[in-house]
Amino acid sequence: MLEIFEKWYRRYFSEEESVVLLVLLAVALVLLMTIGDILAPMLAAIVLAYLAEGLASRLEALRVPESLAVLISFLVFAGAFFGVLLGLLPLVWRQLVSLAGEMPRMLDDAQQFVVLLPERYPGIFSEEQLGELLDSAQTEIAGLGQTVVTRTLASIPGIVTMMVYMILIPMLVFFFLKDRKKILGWLAAFLPTRRPLLQQIWGEMNVQIANYARGKALEVVIVGGVTYFAFMTLGLNYAALLALLVGLSVIIPYIGAALVTLPIVIVGFFQWGLGSEFYWMFGVYLVIQALDGNVLVPLLFSEAVNLHPVAIILAVLFFGGIWGFWGVFFAIPLATLIKAVLNAWPRSGESEIPVEA
Repeated sequence: MLEIFEKWYRRYFSEEESVVLLVLLAVALVLLMTIGDILAPMLAAIVLAYLAEGLASRLEALRVPESLAVLISFLVFAGAFFGVLLGLLPLVWRQLVSLAGEMPRMLDDAQQFVVLLPERYPGIFSEEQLGELLDSAQTEIAGLGQTVVTRTLASIPGIVTMMVYMILIPMLVFFFLKDRKKILGWLAAFLPTRRPLLQQIWGEMNVQIANYARGKALEVVIVGGVTYFAFMTLGLNYAALLALLVGLSVIIPYIGAALVTLPIVIVGFFQWGLGSEFYWMFGVYLVIQALDGNVLVPLLFSEAVNLHPVAIILAVLFFGGIWGFWGVFFAIPLATLIKAVLNAWPRSGESEIPVEA
Protein backbone atom coordinates (compact mmCIF):
# COMPACT_ATOMS: atom_id res chain seq x y z
CA MET A 1 0.00 0.00 0.00
CA LEU A 2 2.81 2.42 0.88
CA GLU A 3 4.57 1.59 -2.38
CA ILE A 4 1.43 2.42 -4.37
CA PHE A 5 1.08 5.73 -2.53
CA GLU A 6 4.77 6.52 -3.09
CA LYS A 7 4.46 5.90 -6.85
CA TRP A 8 1.35 8.09 -6.99
CA TYR A 9 3.11 10.85 -5.04
CA ARG A 10 6.19 10.75 -7.29
CA ARG A 11 4.02 10.84 -10.41
CA TYR A 12 1.95 13.86 -9.48
CA PHE A 13 4.10 15.76 -6.95
CA SER A 14 7.61 15.24 -8.25
CA GLU A 15 7.98 18.93 -9.13
CA GLU A 16 8.15 21.80 -6.66
CA GLU A 17 5.63 23.85 -8.60
CA SER A 18 2.93 21.21 -8.26
CA VAL A 19 3.25 21.36 -4.45
CA VAL A 20 3.03 25.17 -4.57
CA LEU A 21 -0.09 24.91 -6.72
CA LEU A 22 -1.68 22.41 -4.33
CA VAL A 23 -1.04 24.75 -1.40
CA LEU A 24 -2.56 27.68 -3.30
CA LEU A 25 -5.68 25.67 -4.13
CA ALA A 26 -6.05 24.53 -0.51
CA VAL A 27 -5.69 28.09 0.78
CA ALA A 28 -8.23 29.34 -1.78
CA LEU A 29 -10.74 26.67 -0.76
CA VAL A 30 -10.32 27.51 2.94
CA LEU A 31 -10.81 31.22 2.19
CA LEU A 32 -14.00 30.51 0.24
CA MET A 33 -15.42 28.40 3.06
CA THR A 34 -14.51 30.85 5.84
CA ILE A 35 -14.56 34.42 4.51
CA GLY A 36 -16.13 33.86 1.10
CA ASP A 37 -18.91 36.39 1.79
CA ILE A 38 -16.33 39.06 2.59
CA LEU A 39 -14.39 38.35 -0.60
CA ALA A 40 -17.50 38.18 -2.80
CA PRO A 41 -17.59 41.93 -3.71
CA MET A 42 -13.93 41.80 -4.71
CA LEU A 43 -14.49 38.74 -6.91
CA ALA A 44 -17.58 40.37 -8.44
CA ALA A 45 -15.47 43.46 -9.17
CA ILE A 46 -12.85 41.25 -10.86
CA VAL A 47 -15.52 39.75 -13.14
CA LEU A 48 -16.88 43.21 -13.96
CA ALA A 49 -13.32 44.42 -14.61
CA TYR A 50 -12.96 41.62 -17.16
CA LEU A 51 -16.03 43.01 -18.94
CA ALA A 52 -14.65 46.55 -19.01
CA GLU A 53 -11.13 45.38 -19.87
CA GLY A 54 -12.36 43.97 -23.16
CA LEU A 55 -13.47 47.43 -24.30
CA ALA A 56 -10.22 48.97 -23.06
CA SER A 57 -8.16 46.41 -25.00
CA ARG A 58 -10.09 47.11 -28.19
CA LEU A 59 -9.60 50.86 -27.77
CA GLU A 60 -5.87 50.34 -27.19
CA ALA A 61 -5.73 48.23 -30.36
CA LEU A 62 -7.12 51.30 -32.17
CA ARG A 63 -4.12 53.25 -30.80
CA VAL A 64 -6.08 55.06 -28.12
CA PRO A 65 -3.77 55.97 -25.19
CA GLU A 66 -4.00 53.46 -22.35
CA SER A 67 -5.16 55.96 -19.73
CA LEU A 68 -7.88 57.30 -22.01
CA ALA A 69 -8.99 53.78 -22.99
CA VAL A 70 -9.29 52.82 -19.31
CA LEU A 71 -11.27 55.99 -18.56
CA ILE A 72 -13.69 55.45 -21.45
CA SER A 73 -14.27 51.79 -20.59
CA PHE A 74 -14.85 52.64 -16.93
CA LEU A 75 -17.33 55.40 -17.82
CA VAL A 76 -19.24 52.97 -20.04
CA PHE A 77 -19.27 50.41 -17.24
CA ALA A 78 -20.35 52.99 -14.64
CA GLY A 79 -23.15 54.20 -16.89
CA ALA A 80 -24.48 50.69 -17.38
CA PHE A 81 -24.01 49.81 -13.69
CA PHE A 82 -25.87 52.81 -12.29
CA GLY A 83 -28.38 52.70 -15.14
CA VAL A 84 -29.43 49.23 -14.00
CA LEU A 85 -29.50 50.31 -10.35
CA LEU A 86 -31.53 53.48 -10.90
CA GLY A 87 -33.61 52.45 -13.91
CA LEU A 88 -34.32 48.73 -13.96
CA LEU A 89 -34.29 47.81 -10.26
CA PRO A 90 -36.96 50.37 -9.18
CA LEU A 91 -39.30 49.06 -11.90
CA VAL A 92 -38.65 45.47 -10.83
CA TRP A 93 -39.18 46.41 -7.18
CA ARG A 94 -42.57 48.03 -7.94
CA GLN A 95 -43.68 44.93 -9.80
CA LEU A 96 -42.49 42.71 -6.96
CA VAL A 97 -44.50 44.75 -4.44
CA SER A 98 -47.52 44.56 -6.76
CA LEU A 99 -47.12 40.80 -7.03
CA ALA A 100 -46.95 40.48 -3.25
CA GLY A 101 -50.19 42.45 -2.96
CA GLU A 102 -51.79 40.18 -5.54
CA MET A 103 -50.89 36.99 -3.67
CA PRO A 104 -54.13 36.77 -1.56
CA ARG A 105 -56.30 36.88 -4.70
CA MET A 106 -54.10 34.29 -6.41
CA LEU A 107 -54.36 32.00 -3.38
CA ASP A 108 -58.17 32.31 -3.37
CA ASP A 109 -58.28 31.44 -7.07
CA ALA A 110 -56.01 28.47 -6.43
CA GLN A 111 -58.25 27.26 -3.62
CA GLN A 112 -61.35 27.47 -5.84
CA PHE A 113 -59.53 25.59 -8.59
CA VAL A 114 -58.43 22.84 -6.20
CA VAL A 115 -61.95 22.44 -4.77
CA LEU A 116 -63.28 21.63 -8.25
CA LEU A 117 -60.73 18.88 -8.89
CA PRO A 118 -62.72 16.04 -7.17
CA GLU A 119 -65.72 16.82 -9.38
CA ARG A 120 -63.66 16.86 -12.58
CA TYR A 121 -61.33 13.95 -11.75
CA PRO A 122 -63.08 11.82 -9.10
CA GLY A 123 -60.84 8.83 -9.75
CA ILE A 124 -57.66 10.75 -9.05
CA PHE A 125 -58.47 13.29 -6.33
CA SER A 126 -60.59 12.85 -3.23
CA GLU A 127 -62.10 15.57 -1.04
CA GLU A 128 -60.19 14.30 2.02
CA GLN A 129 -56.82 14.50 0.27
CA LEU A 130 -57.49 17.97 -1.05
CA GLY A 131 -58.75 19.15 2.34
CA GLU A 132 -55.53 18.03 3.98
CA LEU A 133 -53.55 19.67 1.16
CA LEU A 134 -55.35 23.00 1.61
CA ASP A 135 -54.92 22.93 5.38
CA SER A 136 -51.21 22.27 5.12
CA ALA A 137 -50.85 24.92 2.40
CA GLN A 138 -52.58 27.56 4.53
CA THR A 139 -50.35 26.68 7.47
CA GLU A 140 -47.22 26.95 5.35
CA ILE A 141 -48.35 30.26 3.82
CA ALA A 142 -49.05 31.71 7.27
CA GLY A 143 -45.61 30.66 8.44
CA LEU A 144 -44.10 32.06 5.25
CA GLY A 145 -45.72 35.42 5.90
CA GLN A 146 -44.23 35.60 9.39
CA THR A 147 -40.84 34.58 8.02
CA VAL A 148 -40.99 37.31 5.36
CA VAL A 149 -41.79 39.97 7.95
CA THR A 150 -39.02 38.76 10.27
CA ARG A 151 -36.43 38.59 7.53
CA THR A 152 -37.49 41.97 6.16
CA LEU A 153 -36.74 43.59 9.53
CA ALA A 154 -33.53 41.59 9.90
CA SER A 155 -32.37 42.51 6.40
CA ILE A 156 -32.04 46.23 7.14
CA PRO A 157 -28.32 45.88 8.03
CA GLY A 158 -27.90 43.83 4.85
CA ILE A 159 -29.43 46.66 2.81
CA VAL A 160 -26.91 49.09 4.31
CA THR A 161 -24.12 46.65 3.43
CA MET A 162 -25.38 46.40 -0.15
CA MET A 163 -25.39 50.20 -0.42
CA VAL A 164 -21.74 50.21 0.66
CA TYR A 165 -20.99 47.52 -1.92
CA MET A 166 -22.62 49.66 -4.62
CA ILE A 167 -19.92 52.25 -3.94
CA LEU A 168 -17.00 49.89 -3.35
CA ILE A 169 -17.51 47.68 -6.41
CA PRO A 170 -17.19 50.52 -9.00
CA MET A 171 -14.12 51.80 -7.16
CA LEU A 172 -12.53 48.34 -7.23
CA VAL A 173 -13.35 47.95 -10.92
CA PHE A 174 -11.63 51.27 -11.66
CA PHE A 175 -8.44 50.35 -9.81
CA PHE A 176 -8.39 46.82 -11.28
CA LEU A 177 -8.54 48.41 -14.72
CA LYS A 178 -6.06 51.19 -14.03
CA ASP A 179 -3.44 49.17 -12.13
CA ARG A 180 -4.04 45.66 -13.45
CA LYS A 181 -0.42 45.26 -14.59
CA LYS A 182 0.95 46.47 -11.24
CA ILE A 183 -1.38 44.19 -9.28
CA LEU A 184 -0.46 41.13 -11.36
CA GLY A 185 3.23 41.96 -11.05
CA TRP A 186 2.92 42.30 -7.28
CA LEU A 187 1.17 38.92 -7.00
CA ALA A 188 3.73 37.26 -9.29
CA ALA A 189 6.54 38.36 -6.94
CA PHE A 190 5.28 35.84 -4.35
CA LEU A 191 5.47 32.91 -6.79
CA PRO A 192 8.50 30.86 -7.86
CA THR A 193 10.70 32.44 -10.54
CA ARG A 194 10.29 29.44 -12.83
CA ARG A 195 6.57 28.69 -13.09
CA PRO A 196 5.59 27.14 -16.46
CA LEU A 197 2.63 25.32 -14.90
CA LEU A 198 1.16 28.43 -13.32
CA GLN A 199 1.79 30.42 -16.48
CA GLN A 200 -0.08 27.89 -18.60
CA ILE A 201 -3.01 27.79 -16.17
CA TRP A 202 -3.10 31.58 -15.98
CA GLY A 203 -2.97 31.90 -19.76
CA GLU A 204 -5.86 29.49 -20.22
CA MET A 205 -7.93 30.93 -17.37
CA ASN A 206 -7.36 34.53 -18.39
CA VAL A 207 -8.80 33.87 -21.84
CA GLN A 208 -11.62 31.58 -20.74
CA ILE A 209 -12.87 33.69 -17.83
CA ALA A 210 -12.76 36.83 -19.97
CA ASN A 211 -14.74 35.11 -22.74
CA TYR A 212 -17.14 33.60 -20.22
CA ALA A 213 -17.79 36.87 -18.37
CA ARG A 214 -18.34 38.89 -21.55
CA GLY A 215 -20.41 36.17 -23.18
CA LYS A 216 -22.63 35.71 -20.12
CA ALA A 217 -23.19 39.44 -19.74
CA LEU A 218 -24.25 39.66 -23.38
CA GLU A 219 -26.44 36.58 -23.04
CA VAL A 220 -28.19 38.01 -19.96
CA VAL A 221 -28.93 41.26 -21.81
CA ILE A 222 -30.16 39.55 -25.00
CA VAL A 223 -32.30 36.89 -23.31
CA GLY A 224 -33.72 39.30 -20.74
CA GLY A 225 -34.46 41.96 -23.37
CA VAL A 226 -36.13 39.56 -25.80
CA THR A 227 -38.17 38.01 -22.99
CA TYR A 228 -39.32 41.44 -21.77
CA PHE A 229 -40.37 42.46 -25.28
CA ALA A 230 -42.25 39.18 -25.79
CA PHE A 231 -44.03 39.31 -22.42
CA MET A 232 -44.97 42.98 -22.91
CA THR A 233 -46.33 42.22 -26.38
CA LEU A 234 -48.42 39.35 -25.01
CA GLY A 235 -49.65 41.50 -22.09
CA LEU A 236 -48.23 39.31 -19.30
CA ASN A 237 -48.25 40.94 -15.90
CA TYR A 238 -44.94 41.66 -14.13
CA ALA A 239 -43.07 41.43 -17.45
CA ALA A 240 -39.97 43.28 -16.18
CA LEU A 241 -39.67 41.14 -13.05
CA LEU A 242 -40.09 37.87 -14.94
CA ALA A 243 -37.76 38.97 -17.75
CA LEU A 244 -35.08 39.83 -15.18
CA LEU A 245 -35.44 36.37 -13.66
CA VAL A 246 -35.18 34.75 -17.09
CA GLY A 247 -32.11 36.83 -17.94
CA LEU A 248 -30.34 36.00 -14.69
CA SER A 249 -31.28 32.33 -14.98
CA VAL A 250 -28.81 31.86 -17.86
CA ILE A 251 -25.97 32.33 -15.34
CA ILE A 252 -26.84 28.86 -13.99
CA PRO A 253 -27.18 26.54 -17.03
CA TYR A 254 -29.94 23.90 -16.97
CA ILE A 255 -30.88 24.53 -13.31
CA GLY A 256 -31.69 28.22 -13.78
CA ALA A 257 -34.07 27.61 -16.67
CA ALA A 258 -35.90 24.91 -14.71
CA LEU A 259 -36.31 27.13 -11.65
CA VAL A 260 -37.51 30.24 -13.46
CA THR A 261 -40.18 28.35 -15.41
CA LEU A 262 -42.33 27.87 -12.30
CA PRO A 263 -43.05 31.56 -11.52
CA ILE A 264 -43.75 32.25 -15.20
CA VAL A 265 -46.27 29.41 -15.36
CA ILE A 266 -47.90 30.53 -12.08
CA VAL A 267 -48.27 34.17 -13.15
CA GLY A 268 -49.59 33.20 -16.59
CA PHE A 269 -52.03 30.66 -15.16
CA PHE A 270 -53.56 33.05 -12.62
CA GLN A 271 -53.79 35.81 -15.21
CA TRP A 272 -55.36 33.85 -18.07
CA GLY A 273 -56.11 30.35 -16.84
CA LEU A 274 -55.58 27.44 -19.20
CA GLY A 275 -56.60 29.45 -22.24
CA SER A 276 -55.06 30.30 -25.57
CA GLU A 277 -53.17 33.30 -24.13
CA PHE A 278 -51.47 31.05 -21.59
CA TYR A 279 -50.41 28.51 -24.21
CA TRP A 280 -49.13 31.28 -26.51
CA MET A 281 -47.09 32.77 -23.68
CA PHE A 282 -45.65 29.43 -22.64
CA GLY A 283 -44.87 28.49 -26.24
CA VAL A 284 -43.02 31.78 -26.82
CA TYR A 285 -41.07 31.23 -23.60
CA LEU A 286 -40.05 27.73 -24.72
CA VAL A 287 -38.94 29.12 -28.10
CA ILE A 288 -36.77 31.70 -26.35
CA GLN A 289 -35.18 29.01 -24.19
CA ALA A 290 -34.58 26.77 -27.22
CA LEU A 291 -32.99 29.59 -29.23
CA ASP A 292 -30.81 30.53 -26.28
CA GLY A 293 -29.51 27.01 -25.74
CA ASN A 294 -29.13 25.98 -29.39
CA VAL A 295 -28.24 29.22 -31.20
CA LEU A 296 -27.12 31.99 -28.85
CA VAL A 297 -24.89 29.96 -26.52
CA PRO A 298 -22.91 28.29 -29.34
CA LEU A 299 -22.44 31.67 -31.03
CA LEU A 300 -21.27 33.45 -27.89
CA PHE A 301 -19.13 30.78 -26.30
CA SER A 302 -18.16 28.22 -28.94
CA GLU A 303 -15.51 26.13 -27.14
CA ALA A 304 -14.51 28.84 -24.65
CA VAL A 305 -16.00 26.96 -21.71
CA ASN A 306 -16.04 23.33 -22.76
CA LEU A 307 -17.55 21.67 -19.68
CA HIS A 308 -19.76 18.62 -19.59
CA PRO A 309 -23.30 19.24 -18.25
CA VAL A 310 -22.63 16.82 -15.36
CA ALA A 311 -19.53 18.84 -14.41
CA ILE A 312 -21.57 22.06 -14.48
CA ILE A 313 -24.30 20.63 -12.24
CA LEU A 314 -21.77 19.19 -9.79
CA ALA A 315 -19.95 22.54 -9.68
CA VAL A 316 -23.20 24.38 -8.93
CA LEU A 317 -24.08 21.91 -6.15
CA PHE A 318 -20.59 21.88 -4.60
CA PHE A 319 -19.71 25.57 -4.69
CA GLY A 320 -23.29 26.57 -3.92
CA GLY A 321 -23.18 24.31 -0.87
CA ILE A 322 -19.98 25.81 0.54
CA TRP A 323 -20.50 29.42 -0.59
CA GLY A 324 -24.23 29.99 -1.06
CA PHE A 325 -25.43 32.38 -3.76
CA TRP A 326 -21.93 33.52 -4.71
CA GLY A 327 -20.84 29.91 -5.09
CA VAL A 328 -23.64 29.34 -7.59
CA PHE A 329 -22.72 32.58 -9.39
CA PHE A 330 -19.03 31.67 -9.72
CA ALA A 331 -19.53 27.91 -10.14
CA ILE A 332 -18.63 27.72 -13.84
CA PRO A 333 -15.48 29.93 -13.63
CA LEU A 334 -14.29 27.88 -10.65
CA ALA A 335 -15.05 24.63 -12.47
CA THR A 336 -13.11 25.97 -15.46
CA LEU A 337 -10.17 26.69 -13.15
CA ILE A 338 -10.24 23.13 -11.80
CA LYS A 339 -10.35 21.78 -15.36
CA ALA A 340 -7.37 23.92 -16.37
CA VAL A 341 -5.42 22.72 -13.33
CA LEU A 342 -6.15 19.07 -14.09
CA ASN A 343 -5.17 19.49 -17.74
CA ALA A 344 -1.89 21.22 -16.90
CA TRP A 345 -0.87 19.25 -13.79
CA PRO A 346 2.69 17.89 -14.25
CA ARG A 347 3.18 14.14 -14.32
CA SER A 348 6.53 12.44 -14.01
CA GLY A 349 7.70 10.70 -17.16
CA GLU A 350 6.24 13.36 -19.44
CA SER A 351 8.60 15.67 -21.31
CA GLU A 352 6.32 18.70 -21.17
CA ILE A 353 3.14 19.98 -19.68
CA PRO A 354 0.20 18.31 -21.45
CA VAL A 355 -2.05 20.50 -23.53
CA GLU A 356 -5.78 19.88 -23.72
CA ALA A 357 -6.90 18.11 -26.86
